[in-house]
Order: sequence, then C-alpha cells, then structure tokens
Amino acid sequence: MLSQLLLFSCHAQSSEDGDPGYEPLSPDAAFATGAENLWGHEVFPTMFLFREGGYKGRTAVVANQTSVVGAAHLVDTLLRAGVNITKIFCPEHGFRGTAAAGATVDNSTDPKTGLPIISLYGKNKKPTPKQMEDVDVVLFDLQDVGCRFYTYLSTLHYVMEACAERGIPLVVLDRPNPNGHYIDGPVLDTARYRSFVGMHPVPIVYGMTIGEYACMINGEYWLRDSLQCNLTVVPMQGYRRDSIGYELPVPPSPNLRNAHAVALYPSLCLFEGTNCGVGRGTPWPFEIVTYKADTLNLRSADCPAGAITLSHILTMYRRVPKGKFFLKSNFFEKLAGTDQLRKQIEGGLTEEEIRSTWQPALDRFKTIRSRYLIYPDVEFPSSR
Repeated sequence: MLSQLLLFSCHAQSSEDGDPGYEPLSPDAAFATGAENLWGHEVFPTMFLFREGGYKGRTAVVANQTSVVGAAHLVDTLLRAGVNITKIFCPEHGFRGTAAAGATVDNSTDPKTGLPIISLYGKNKKPTPKQMEDVDVVLFDLQDVGCRFYTYLSTLHYVMEACAERGIPLVVLDRPNPNGHYIDGPVLDTARYRSFVGMHPVPIVYGMTIGEYACMINGEYWLRDSLQCNLTVVPMQGYRRDSIGYELPVPPSPNLRNAHAVALYPSLCLFEGTNCGVGRGTPWPFEIVTYKADTLNLRSADCPAGAITLSHILTMYRRVPKGKFFLKSNFFEKLAGTDQLRKQIEGGLTEEEIRSTWQPALDRFKTIRSRYLIYPDVEFPSSR
C-alpha cells in the first residue's frame, strides 16, 4: 500500500464580523496551497483589491467543494477579505461537488452568498462573452487528480480560452497532484480522439500540477487559434511531487472518496469504456470492478508506486464473455486516447508488450513537460 500523507492547513479561521479571518502564511510554513499563499502574493492587492482608477476588480471564481483555505471555502474567505466577486463558475459535479459523473449541472444561486453560479458542464462548457462582460479577472481553484480524463483540465482549457479572447487575466491557485509522482500511459491522439475527457497530446498520467499544466497549455499554443492568455500561477510552498499518496482534505469528486481510490483511478477509469462497473452506487467506487455477479475486489490492493497497472483490465477482459467487454461506442478509445490499446488487449499482448509501445511518445512528452515545471522534478522510470 502506498504511504498516505495527510494534507492539512490550520491558517483559516471563521469570522462573521467582516474580518478576512485569514493571516498570510509564515515563510517557514512546511506546506501551503496556492490558495493559502494568495494573500501574500503580489497579485492579490493589484488584481483583486485595487485596480487602475481605484475600484475593486470584478472577480469571477472557478471553484467547487475542493476550493478551500484551511477549513473555510475560498469564496467565503475572499468575500470576507473584501474581494468583489460577481459570479462563480463551477465544473462537472457542481459548486458543492454533489452531482454524479455526467449529470446535468444547471445554473443556480449560492444560498449562502447570493452569488450566481454558472455551470461549465453540459452544453455550456466555456464562459460566453456575455457571461464575461462584468469580469475583470478570473480566479481558478480546482483540485485535480493528475489524470488526462479528469474533466477539470478541460474546464481549465475553456476558461483560459475565454480569458484569452477577451484579454482578461487568469490567476490559477496551484494544488498538489496526488498522482504527480509518475508519468505513464498512451499519449492522446488529438486528431482522432480529442474530447472533453481528453483535449491535449499528453499521457493518461502526466506528472504535473494544475498550475504547471496551465503553463503548458499556454506555452504550447493549445488554445483555439494559438491564443495565449494572461496567466499567473500562485504556487504552493513546500510541495514535493515525489511524496506519494497525498490524502486530500476534501474529496475531489463524489466517487473519489479516499486516497486509495484516487491512486487506483488512472488504472480503473478505463473500465468506463467497457461493460464493467467501477463501484458507482456502492460504498467502494473505484475500489472494485464488477461484471454482473463477478467482482474484482481491489479495496486492499496495493497501488503501483510509479505506473498505471493494466493487470486489472486484462484480468476482467479474460473473465467477461467474448465480444461483451468493450462498449459499442468508442468511449474506451477516447479514454485511452488511441485505438491501439483496445487492439492490443484483443490481440492478447502482455502488459509488458503493451507498455513498450508507449515509451517513444512518453519520452517526447517528457521533453515538452520539462519546459513548464514550477517545482523540482524527480527521476521518472521508463514505462514498465
């Protein structure tokens, strides 16, 4: 089992008297997220409090239940600090993170603050020009899990694009990547399989924080018409990407409830393109795999420290009746980023044989990735 390190912060305090309830972190703090570092960063007063002409910047916040500063929500903390928030944009699963995967998330109003909440999932994946009319700056704070098919990356892409089109600055508050200690999997073929579950030519696991990833989107001109946005990343303090098994303070989505499920997710999400289940609707999502009455129980399974494991999918492929494993749609190909993995599984290749085909593209990606790292890198093994 991977060792699990608890991420915690004790810097935010509740306040009901207009006080921000938050003190800038000491430079000696062992660890801090970008959200906890915002108050001490030069961007905070210049973009969010005092803009040219003396008025407060009109701020849109891209946030969900993971957007916390210690024990408080980022939106509540910003309001107490005097930031002029005009609206909230929310990703898949909604602002409070309770909507199921793929469920429609409607626009609404936050009952606590009265702020309008605009969904960026469903038909409206990108902020529209009208939705950006009363916005001077966008603040993005979502907890990623380090996998290409986790849709918060696509939300980041579309928010960056909307900001670039209107010349609006974007500030990304960085957070740890709980799967940031390795790089693995096939690289997405964007010419054939680009979708909301994979928009960029990266492997399934890419070993970058969401702030580093935003720099890569910008630097590689992956936005429409090769646009670039005015991007600032507020970095973390004391982050080590080789610290394995971060226990996130808030589950990033309804079915990733613990560090073990987060660690298994890169390997098990591929099952979403098959007729097998991954425990949705049970107490153990992304810790079991099912096909009818057949269950592969992974609740106590070790997670490989530096690789996706294909053993689970190869095992279930052999146990499911021939011709019944893959969905008739091409969703498996979208998740894998290629049609080769399905062909390799159907062709009876071993895990080692499949892995060997990934290595050339992984090596090319590592060169691209190296240009955008904010934190010290680690030595990544070859795909094995």
